[in-house]
This record gives sequence, structure tokens and C-alpha cells, in this order.
Amino acid sequence: MIILLSNDDGYKANGIKVLSKSLDQIARVILCAPMKNHSGSSSSLSLRKDISVKQIEKDVFVVNGTPADTVHLGLSGFLDVTPDLVVSGINHGANLGEDILYSGTVAAAIEGRVLEMPSIAVSSLGDTERDFKVAARVTIELIQRLKKYSLPKGTILNVNVPAINYDEINGFCITRLGNRHRSYPIKKFSKDKSERVFQIGLPGKGRDAGPGTDFYAIQHNSVSISPLHIDMTHHAIFNNTERWLSRK
Repeated sequence: MIILLSNDDGYKANGIKVLSKSLDQIARVILCAPMKNHSGSSSSLSLRKDISVKQIEKDVFVVNGTPADTVHLGLSGFLDVTPDLVVSGINHGANLGEDILYSGTVAAAIEGRVLEMPSIAVSSLGDTERDFKVAARVTIELIQRLKKYSLPKGTILNVNVPAINYDEINGFCITRLGNRHRSYPIKKFSKDKSERVFQIGLPGKGRDAGPGTDFYAIQHNSVSISPLHIDMTHHAIFNNTERWLSRK
């Protein structure tokens, strides 16, 4: 098996280092990750600039671009082999609820699925060496199961792992995305009378966080696994919308 590994925290991040080392036990790992942190970059592609790629060692490539760039390159003829699976992570922090709309980690996995490749996005609620090793172990278990049971076409697995010891994990839960309260207020700064500076506020706490959600699973020490797909059509109101649009 050949795994294309990326992230949004950059190739020097501890999460991707731990995951790469762990995945080496079960597959050939080709690490193709951003040069710097691109958290919150979503699925942006570098369409109007050259993207430089530097190979720093065998099967390790550093890309001066976004997480989506790294996977797009890796699956579009840049490599001399075709990967079997895209894994993105380990993200330093949660990707719960609508976090997935902004996450570069999830975006890298989505780019894999756009290019018809099975994809997993992995995030850890903690940021210690122990937390990353637990998340890496969870990832390996999922990959081993996927060897027997493949994902339906167009599916991405968004995985969140609680910051606890492995033997404290309360199972794997298939979850839907919850949602958060509004972000905390923006921070305002003033440079001078003609220019103001703002910082986006931190994400809000869980609002829709009841049983069945990714928030609930994490709160109860379970691994949250949310199957995602990229069809954003609101099918439930499709016919109704068509009817009122047709009226004069």
C-alpha cells in the first residue's frame, strides 16, 4: 500500500511527524505537505502562481502552497507512482461541526476524493506526543479495516480523537456533524486614524452537541468518525424551490 500523507500545520508539525513514522509500519508513506502552517485555508488552490516543490529526503516533499495544492500535485502526475489512500493530519486541534468548512486538513482529504482517491482526515483534541501517538494508532486501525471494507464512492472520513490514553477510549462512534455557537467577538486594534486591524475570534462552543454528534462523541471519550461527501445540494427543498421559482 502507498499512502499520500499531508496536513495543514506544515511539514515540521509534530502531528504529521508522528503519523508518518507510525504509518511507515504498514505502508510506503509519501509525505507531501505545505512548507508553512495553512490552518483555516479550506480548499483553496494556488491557481495564479507557480508552486515550488522541494524534496528534502526520500519520499518527503515540501510544497510552497496550500494543503489542497499538495494533494492535487501528488495525484496529478507529480509522483512516479499512484497512491492507494490519502491521509491528512494529524491536525493540532479539533475539526468538529462546521470547522470542516475552514479546515485545511479536511480540505486535503476532500481534494483526494475529488480526484477519486479514498481519503481520511485525522485530528487530535490534544497536542502532546502521547495524543498524537493515540491518534496515529486509531488511524492505523481504520486503515486496516478499510483494506476489507472500502469506502463508498465520494466519501471522506473525518476523524477526531479525544486527548486521552488509548485504553481510555470509549470505542469508535459514527457521528453526524454538530455545530457551534457563533465565534467569539473579533479583536480590534488601531494602527492610526486611517487603518484598523482585526483578528478573527476563536470558534464558539458546541451548540448542536447532543447524542449522535461529533461533539457528543468527543465529550464521552469516543473517537468520532463522520462520513462526509461533497454534494452540498439541499435535496430536501429541491422540488419545493423549483415550484416557487416556476410561478409568476
